[in-house]
Amino acid sequence: MSLKKFDNDLHLEVKPGTPIRLTSPTSPALAVHYRTLTLDITQTQKSTATTVAPTKNDTQNFFESLHFHSASPETVCQEFNVNPTVGLDTAVHQRRIKRDGLNVFTQSRPNYIWKLLGYVFGGFCSILWVGVLTFFLCWQPLSDPPSITNLALAILIIIVLILQASFAAFEDYSTGKVMSSILTLLPSECIVVREGNQSKIDAKQLVVGDVVLLSAGNKVPADMRLVETSGDVRFDRAVLTGESEEVDGSVGMTDENFLESRNIALMGTHVTNGSAKAIVVLTGSNTVMGRISKLTGNTKPQTTLIQKEINRFVYIIIGLTVVLVLVMLFTWLGWLRVEHPTFIGVVALLVNLMGCVVAFIPEGMPMAVTLTLSRIAQRMKEAKVLPKYLATVETLGCVNVICSDKTGTLTQNRMQVTAIGFADDSSYKPDEVARALAVNSSDSMKELHRAAVLCNEASFDNQPGVDDMRIADRPTNGNATDAAILRFVEGAGGCGAVRQSHEEVLNIPFNSKNKWMLRMYRSTKFAEDSSVTEKGYLVYLKGAPEVVFPACMAYWCSKDNQVKNMDEKARATVRDLQDRWSGEGRRVLALCTRNYTPKNSLGSNAILDEVTTECFMDLTLIGLVAIMDPPRPETAQTVADCRRAGLRFFMVTGDFGLTAAAIARSVGIFTYETNETIVNVRSRVRQTPTGAMVHDADDTDNFIPASLILEGRDLATLTDPEWDQISAYSEIVFARTTPEQKLLIVNQFKHRQYVVAVTGDGVNDSPALKAANVGIAIGSGSDVAIESASLVLLGSFDSITTAIRLGRLVFQNLQKVISYLLPAGSWSEIWPVVLNMFFGVPLPLSTFLMIIICVFTDLFLCLALIMEKEEFDLLELKPRNHRKDHLINLKIYLQAYAFIGTMMTLVAHGMFFLYYWRYAGIRFRDLWFLYEGYTEGFYGYTADELLQFNITGQCVYFVTLVILQFGNLLSVRNKRESIMRADPFRKPRRNLWLFVGAGFAILLAVFVTEVEFVQRLFGTAKVPVEHWLLPVPFAVGILVADEVRKLVVRVWPAGLVARIAW
Repeated sequence: MSLKKFDNDLHLEVKPGTPIRLTSPTSPALAVHYRTLTLDITQTQKSTATTVAPTKNDTQNFFESLHFHSASPETVCQEFNVNPTVGLDTAVHQRRIKRDGLNVFTQSRPNYIWKLLGYVFGGFCSILWVGVLTFFLCWQPLSDPPSITNLALAILIIIVLILQASFAAFEDYSTGKVMSSILTLLPSECIVVREGNQSKIDAKQLVVGDVVLLSAGNKVPADMRLVETSGDVRFDRAVLTGESEEVDGSVGMTDENFLESRNIALMGTHVTNGSAKAIVVLTGSNTVMGRISKLTGNTKPQTTLIQKEINRFVYIIIGLTVVLVLVMLFTWLGWLRVEHPTFIGVVALLVNLMGCVVAFIPEGMPMAVTLTLSRIAQRMKEAKVLPKYLATVETLGCVNVICSDKTGTLTQNRMQVTAIGFADDSSYKPDEVARALAVNSSDSMKELHRAAVLCNEASFDNQPGVDDMRIADRPTNGNATDAAILRFVEGAGGCGAVRQSHEEVLNIPFNSKNKWMLRMYRSTKFAEDSSVTEKGYLVYLKGAPEVVFPACMAYWCSKDNQVKNMDEKARATVRDLQDRWSGEGRRVLALCTRNYTPKNSLGSNAILDEVTTECFMDLTLIGLVAIMDPPRPETAQTVADCRRAGLRFFMVTGDFGLTAAAIARSVGIFTYETNETIVNVRSRVRQTPTGAMVHDADDTDNFIPASLILEGRDLATLTDPEWDQISAYSEIVFARTTPEQKLLIVNQFKHRQYVVAVTGDGVNDSPALKAANVGIAIGSGSDVAIESASLVLLGSFDSITTAIRLGRLVFQNLQKVISYLLPAGSWSEIWPVVLNMFFGVPLPLSTFLMIIICVFTDLFLCLALIMEKEEFDLLELKPRNHRKDHLINLKIYLQAYAFIGTMMTLVAHGMFFLYYWRYAGIRFRDLWFLYEGYTEGFYGYTADELLQFNITGQCVYFVTLVILQFGNLLSVRNKRESIMRADPFRKPRRNLWLFVGAGFAILLAVFVTEVEFVQRLFGTAKVPVEHWLLPVPFAVGILVADEVRKLVVRVWPAGLVARIAW
């Protein structure tokens, strides 16, 4: 967002799909103070407005008056009356939170007028309003005398519109409540210093003056002034600037603009590297993000895949309707008006045409879609699977590739040190280290213990009673790897004495790109010595062995308790030890040390570059630490279930290749005996003819049957043909990958039309999580990962299969709803009009009864279908191809129109003609090609008597359809399974809502046909008792006929019927 000034007013410009820009160019101050700040709005927050009203001058004055960036850290601390070492006390916090409120945004009021107009005129409602206008015109002035029935039809559709608008408003409200309740379950915590202790609190409890500790992976919970940094702290401001480039943090002011100065950490941004201590200066709606939130106004979600499928279906139906209407119109103009001028007048034509249009439009579909998605989202919430957007629910059914991080995702993230080793091939268990340190017998052990204590980011949480807990149970702050080493050294001799005797002067935290961390210390025994810089500093470095080992020129020998020069034997020993431990699935870290005298001042900007370059040589290898992070108990079954569901499950990790491969084999990601590498990939490329397709994303079976392990260094030189080969492997582990390489992997698979889900929990996973079709974060993961993901797992890892199953169930249930609606609500309603206009048969079904079927009786039953559970194990199906597998297809049209719809149409017309024969004595053949002949004197009846016969016959047709639909309903709830094995009474497929819906439909049919004022108003009549009973065996017959179809499909799965079955 960039601020400029036009005629001394501040304007917010919003363009759909682009960042929000706030500009103000004429003021000299603002030209500097509001250069560039951009807000990217998430998928459910994209504004559709083109202009928002000018902001108040107080917003401009507010930004100009901010001074926290220009004041020194001491001044800021004095202003908020806080000691950065001690933090606020509880009493001050309570007073400030009472004064300022919680650290949350004030919710803006939506534009209710626009919302109301959207409910009343949006979607199908616009077409219904055309029907209202037409029926009003047919009442007056086209009818003479005015037809009260047409007026009643217009009023009825208005009632339908009111009901639909009310339902849409209610669903909008309830869906918003469901999604809001889901989002409130997402973790949002931060570490603060209160009364001298570090503690983890809910971010909404922050107040100005709070001292917050930020580290890589955190989302900044308020606007803050940095007062201490690790020297390499960096922030991702993409949520505000829209730019992916990270910015460095600093303690000093770098820009006169509060928004640009790098000593300000803005709410909503992410810490991507390093650590910092900061003072909260603005909270809640007073933050920059809070003020932007007020300006963004109301929002509109994007069209989802399911909505696009629904729209596609509706366009097809509308297209067919328009064709039929035009055929009927031209038939009337060119033939009926000439040959049978008194048969159908203008008013009757308009009523019939609008009846077809209204009947053909699936008015119940929007409600069914919204209810289905909301219901599935609620079920996901119950399973502790939290979709941030409803669109995520549907996309899950299309996922065919899962790229999963290892640590904390496939594993428990409960690491523990299992062994330490030295370059002389000696190794020890943790309890042996503790015994050696207890008797003060080993200098090499002491040095390793000292390095493990000092080169460590973790600390125990200073909660009351922590010291009384077992070391393994104590809560910690920091990453899991350092926490494991912290617990090891605490149990082996403690940390306090070592830390008290060493003063930290420089800290370079670990990051996933460098794969090492460094700390520089001054021993306190030199504190009074003015020549300390001549004596040098202690440097400890911890990292991946293959990264730091080449810089090691010496090593600690445990057997001789002395430092020796590194030789080839020692190098081979270290490599063998690393390979052996990694092959057992253990993470291996190397601890190194050296003395160093800096050339630059420790407080200068040049010191980081100097230390990174100079200290990374002439290292002494102290030893190796083996850390085990056991897989989650449910991981192996989850991988197996995903593979059974047609998904390929890949591992993408920053760990060493052998470690990753061992874990992959233990959880079932790798199943083949040998692992292929980049060498095999290039060999396959050479053997593949030029231009030949290696694998099609639509092919879910023919993958290369091999396990492939690739390391990050292999990815930089890969060509497109090599990526084509890689994407065809059935099993892959990507090891030693950086965040950029994880993003590359996701994009390469997406480029080849795969639908990719990424699971992860760390800041290094966030780029891939955001780029994936579905980003799945672990609820215990970093704020950045949760922010980047579109779905969060708060329960066990196997809930991912629940999410996939429910995502597929959405599509299945909506197909059943459509297959249910089409036979009676479309096919059986069009044929009465066709017989009337083209064959001169008295109209078998009135427009009013068509509307009742589409909007009321069918809706009760299709809503019951939404409650259906899965017919069979949906994980046995292949992932849906969203480019080919549409919601409505030819198979469903054949089922709904040619099969079920034709039976219903024949039975309903049969009941119509049977009524004429039994009660009027008019034979079947005499009702055809009547046209204007159905009038006074036909069969000796008066015009009023013939009209009454026709009205009653229409109600017979209507009642028949209502009853037949229950047979259709019991049929469509199972595509393949027999009702004998999946009836609606017994678990697990019990669905008593079907009978509740059927009861409401019957009651409504009775109301429409039996209530006298409805009869007078809408032209209905009592239906003879036998015509309430005669359709029942035919409804059973429809169910039996479909059962026979299912049986044929099951017995001959490769036959013609099976190939065309839906």
